Amino acid sequence: MIIFQASSKTFYLHGKTSSYVIWIDPNGYPVHLHYGGRIAEDDLTYFDMRTRPVSFSPIPPDAENWFSLDIAGQEYGTYAQGDFRTPSCILTRDDGDSASRFHYESHRVFSGAPELSGLPHARGGGETLELTLCDVLSGTRVTLFYTVYEALDILVRSACIAAGKQPVTLKRADSFCVDLEEGDYETICLHGRHCAERTPERAPLAHGTYTVSSSRGASSHQMNPFLVLAKPACTEDRGEAFGALLVYSGSFSLTAEKSQAGTVRLCGGIDPLNFSWRLEAGERFYTPQAVLCRTEEGLGGLSRRYADFLRGYLLPPAWVHAPRPVVVNNWEATYFDFTNEKLFALADEAAALGVDTLVLDDGWFGKRNDDTSGLGDWFVNEEKLQGGLSAVIAHCKARGLKFGLWFEPEMVSEDSELYRLHPDWAIGKAEVSRCRGRNQLVLDMTRPEIVDHVYERMADLLKKNEISYVKWDMNRHISEFYSPKLAPARQGEFAHRYILGVYSLAERLQRSFPHVFFEGCSGGGGRFDAGMLYYFPQYWTSDDTDAFERCKIQWGTSYSYPMSAMSCHVSVCPNHQTGRTTPFSTRGAVASLGAFGYELALGNLTAEEKELVRAQIRSYRAVEPLIQTGDLYRISDPFASNLFCVAVVSKDGREGYVVGMQIHAVPADTDHRLRLKGLREDARYEIAELGLTLHGSTLMRAGVLKPSLPDFTSFVWHLKQVG
Repeated sequence: MIIFQASSKTFYLHGKTSSYVIWIDPNGYPVHLHYGGRIAEDDLTYFDMRTRPVSFSPIPPDAENWFSLDIAGQEYGTYAQGDFRTPSCILTRDDGDSASRFHYESHRVFSGAPELSGLPHARGGGETLELTLCDVLSGTRVTLFYTVYEALDILVRSACIAAGKQPVTLKRADSFCVDLEEGDYETICLHGRHCAERTPERAPLAHGTYTVSSSRGASSHQMNPFLVLAKPACTEDRGEAFGALLVYSGSFSLTAEKSQAGTVRLCGGIDPLNFSWRLEAGERFYTPQAVLCRTEEGLGGLSRRYADFLRGYLLPPAWVHAPRPVVVNNWEATYFDFTNEKLFALADEAAALGVDTLVLDDGWFGKRNDDTSGLGDWFVNEEKLQGGLSAVIAHCKARGLKFGLWFEPEMVSEDSELYRLHPDWAIGKAEVSRCRGRNQLVLDMTRPEIVDHVYERMADLLKKNEISYVKWDMNRHISEFYSPKLAPARQGEFAHRYILGVYSLAERLQRSFPHVFFEGCSGGGGRFDAGMLYYFPQYWTSDDTDAFERCKIQWGTSYSYPMSAMSCHVSVCPNHQTGRTTPFSTRGAVASLGAFGYELALGNLTAEEKELVRAQIRSYRAVEPLIQTGDLYRISDPFASNLFCVAVVSKDGREGYVVGMQIHAVPADTDHRLRLKGLREDARYEIAELGLTLHGSTLMRAGVLKPSLPDFTSFVWHLKQVG
């Protein structure tokens, strides 16, 4: 709900339990007054004390003596006019001056969410405030968008920057800025590395600037585009927390800055490192969206709001609640060493065990027998696959299986026909230096003709073959941010133009082949973000498929992303990444907390393990509606305890699914209770696995005895309301 009080020039943006308040002060500056618990629409301008200068706070020449940008809460931070905090926008005119002062010009309120051309964006929504500001020094206009998703306490923000009569060069263009009234917060980020993505890290916010960012051309394994400010007393189940999630997949930056006044500026968007964007007179630049959320229901409440928002308004609507393919991927079964016969045997086993899709991974194209050649040559290697893809697809189809195919569209091998024809299509300067990653170079996705070429090669295969599933991979990050087709003064546009090219390709493929299910991947979770989830309903969560490591990775991922977006597979033991051996049942239990599948040679399983596969698939299909629509409750933290445990509860509270894993056996262990969450207090629940029927209040307050188990052994409980 959005309310504008014309008499006081105050905007109230109301969520279910929160309010966001903006005041247009007498000088014309948009001043941020409140982001917190829901309040009545009273005049809050008595807070103007917060705009009054302190020592060494310059006063803008068009403001009264009591007003200083260095103290005032701002909706979009200015530069070089007295505010020394992180600016939202730096725009440089041709005379070299970068000073800016943004004044209110106009506003409008409309239903729904704005569509951002070329960028992923939230769909639907409640109401949107469009607040237009004008830089009185350059004539540049900044339009700020605020879309309120009232029931979820979600506020989606972005900005459009339009040059006036004179050109400007953007040096920074944030998606949002909010100045919080209090500074007593702790930060929570999701850091990591390849095979250990999205590890939660919590630390007190000190005075100064705290930034999480990626300068890799991708959102990265190392840092996710998500940041939380939580009160020190905030726990999993209660307390105040603010979240900021970028709908962006390229180089990004999120900053929390604690000021001299004890306030905190939370801001972010495109990474400003080496960023610039030239705007000629009248041209526009759109920033990515940022999804803000505020709750007093702790980190769990924040996570559930983000999960509901992404499922309801961002993920591809056609797939978000549809049954997901249960796949077997051949990568860890064969790597590059496969033939028709090996794939036929894998398909036969898959069909017999209840798998519904065979995915052929890396190595089917060009002269690709290892990772040194073939990328970019998206034609079938018929020496390896006799009869081409059609032979494998026909074999799968005869056994009731669908077929999926792996691509790495953004990359090229130097030993490839594509590179020999177009060596200039790789980014960087060949005569100076080019870094290799996995023996490959990166195609220049800033160039439309290259995007067109990749689209045509992929589309040709999808048109000519019965392919229902595509896995899109990206196995290195960008090091040289340079395109010979960009003018020297525009090289700072490269990183953003690159990801716009990626989005363009994904959009075209999705529209041309709506029947194809697309899964994203980047060496596992190296580009697991809300931007890619706009195009891909699920993402390969990590290349590490070890059940113990995966319980941690999936725990961290759930802070800001829904379970249904996590692609989770059962793999062989000893695990190919860690060498660890975990029970087959545990691997299945952990993988069931996402989009389920297999990554192993099914023919090498024992008869007992094959029966487990059949049972796991039946069990997953039974709980799949919960995974796709239910609420996740984190119960026992594998980073901080000897137990991993989560519960998924239906929206109506009538059923639940609990998965736990004992990490290490403890000798002479005493009884411990697991207190469940999210159930209806007055309802009675049957737990078939335990032979118990108990009230929800008992299960949540008194708990259930935790089983004492060997290392890495799991337990699974299904809860059904009775009576």
